[in-house]
Amino acid sequence: MKKLVVLTGAGISAESGIKTFRDADGLWEGHDVMAVATPQGFKANTNLVLDFYNQRRKHLSEVEPNFAHLAIKQLEDKYHVVVITQNVDDLHERAGSSEIIHLHGELKKVRSTQHSELIYDWEGDLISGDLCEKGFQLRPHIVWFGEAVPEMEAAIEQISDADLVLVIGSSMQVYPAAGLVSYAPTLSPVFYLDKSPSLSPELQQRRNLTVLAESATEGMRQLLLKL
Repeated sequence: MKKLVVLTGAGISAESGIKTFRDADGLWEGHDVMAVATPQGFKANTNLVLDFYNQRRKHLSEVEPNFAHLAIKQLEDKYHVVVITQNVDDLHERAGSSEIIHLHGELKKVRSTQHSELIYDWEGDLISGDLCEKGFQLRPHIVWFGEAVPEMEAAIEQISDADLVLVIGSSMQVYPAAGLVSYAPTLSPVFYLDKSPSLSPELQQRRNLTVLAESATEGMRQLLLKL
């Protein structure tokens, strides 16, 4: 069975109703991204950041996976599919995908501010005073700007032996995730689906590249016929 690695970005979740900040002049739901998605922002106004992610977590319970998420699951009938997502939602899980790597963390998990290995599933609100088992404040399990990407090594390992690569709904401008394509075998076909595709240097170097300037759902409808 051939291995298909799928790299997903904000565009696939946007069609389920999850807002993104990539085209919003640095604003995310009306907030300066640096205020709600950096360690410095968390230190400066912990309650603001906790409330921001509480609202995102609540909104997540109100949306559903779309056709593109379900189509990726459907591809498991023919391929060994590994999903590498830049998104922090759980829509791939709810669509039924079997192998998922979250590069930027997960909205429905929290972790200790002092012991990053202490990670917990979390459904409701997270507030000041919610502590890990060692007595330290919990924070969203999100990779903020300026922080390391712990799952990057695992993602590189997965894409390095991919027979096919599919990129969906990513601007291919956020690093290090945008550089993942360069680790795929030289001759492996790469399909890039995005409403406003941007050919990063890594994509420009691919010999076997197919670009579909479509939404995630429409692009997947077309791609299912090819795959």
